[in-house]
Amino acid sequence: MTDIRGNIHQLIQGILAGRILETFERFYDDEVVMSENWIEERIGKATNRKSEEFFVNNFKLHSVTFGKVIIEGEQAAIESSWDMTFPDGNRVLQHQVSIQTWKDGKIVREDFYHG
Repeated sequence: MTDIRGNIHQLIQGILAGRILETFERFYDDEVVMSENWIEERIGKATNRKSEEFFVNNFKLHSVTFGKVIIEGEQAAIESSWDMTFPDGNRVLQHQVSIQTWKDGKIVREDFYHG
């Protein structure tokens, strides 16, 4: 059985260390499906990598903090708060919950819910 708790700890540490793209490469499955507020699904690692690269290259991340982590079987829910400036100069503090589905040590689905 995969150590989801250990993987999530490493994922969080990678993000906190500013290694967002490296962490993405390590923990996301090639067929991962991701969405923001269930508005639109992004399918596949290549598509989602572009979205992660856009974030890293165009948003200024001031800080990120993590709250509760709940794990049930192959599913996890992670609270986080992101203090960031959007490309248009608008600075926001975004609180979100990420719902992840893990399989064989990789995230196969992740849905972000935020205001």
